[in-house]
Amino acid sequence: MSPKPLIGVTACRQMLGKYDSHTVGDKYVEAAAHAGLPVVLPARSVPSDPQALLEHLDGLLFTGSPSNVEPRHYQGPASLAGTHHDAARDAYTLPLLRLAIDRGVPVFCICRGFQELNVALGGSLHQRVQELPGYADHREIQSELLAEQYAPQHPVQVTPGGVFERLGLPSSFQVNSLHSQGIDRLASSLRIEAVAPDGLVEAVSVPDAAGFVVGVQWHPEWNFRDTPESLTLLNAFRDACQRYAASR
Repeated sequence: MSPKPLIGVTACRQMLGKYDSHTVGDKYVEAAAHAGLPVVLPARSVPSDPQALLEHLDGLLFTGSPSNVEPRHYQGPASLAGTHHDAARDAYTLPLLRLAIDRGVPVFCICRGFQELNVALGGSLHQRVQELPGYADHREIQSELLAEQYAPQHPVQVTPGGVFERLGLPSSFQVNSLHSQGIDRLASSLRIEAVAPDGLVEAVSVPDAAGFVVGVQWHPEWNFRDTPESLTLLNAFRDACQRYAASR
């Protein structure tokens, strides 16, 4: 039996009480475990060498987070006071993304990971989509119940001729929505795979990449086994990781 692919899962850097910690939600670890053996990647003050990491990994899952990419990485205006950032995460995820794509390592980017993908490839972000004319409020509903926060909030329309269509996803389906940032200027190497009713980009791919590269603004890791569209995406990521592992 072939060994399972090793799937790197990006962690955040934050304080838990008085302890400086590396954290990642269990739902992301379980999604990565669907594709192989999850390996949590710490957000160290001195980032790990991305070349050395990729010598051992067969796929990468870039996770969501309460923090925002620092706007200096896309020449954006300064963040408003109180905005949560994670400089240590930015310092390792952005170079790691670029190198992984160059090497053909399968990449699946979720929420903050989706935003990192656009920034890493030269795009920019809206910091507060809900304050822009013509856009809906994409933030999560305020509820103590996670099932309500992660419930479907709006449909996305799939762009014909792309990865989503080839995977057999329906032309429109419902997704959850838990974000305030969103894509402003789309990176030139990205292809739009799906959009929200207000026109906000909700999913992208990299058509010219050597490997699987997909990013989504929503959270398919949430109850993915019970959500056909989410399971389709995670199955495609799993299959790409297995192919990459077999080719090494």
